[in-house]
Amino acid sequence: MPAALVYPLAALAEIAGCFAIWSWWRLGASPALLLPGIGALVVFGWLLAQVETVAAGRAYAAYGGVYIAASVLWMWLAEGQRPDRWDVLGTVICLMGAAIILGALRSG
Repeated sequence: MPAALVYPLAALAEIAGCFAIWSWWRLGASPALLLPGIGALVVFGWLLAQVETVAAGRAYAAYGGVYIAASVLWMWLAEGQRPDRWDVLGTVICLMGAAIILGALRSG
């Protein structure tokens, strides 16, 4: 699967799973929320394994930039905390790094 499709879906699954645990642990939500949260984390791992690359570490490193962008977006849309200029600048830098990792021409 192309990384441009996998990474946003993986980020959504990871954030949903992590937020389920956060909600239970920090916000007092029902422990029943943990089951779909764990399921989301399993989907996240499966999705990330679908990225076409010779090294898992490269897929994970490039994904990190997308995860940061998705987390800042989550903070804004789900938690109502508008990103400040430093959040935006940091996100742009991370996405540029992810693009360099994925798009670099490599020999053999």
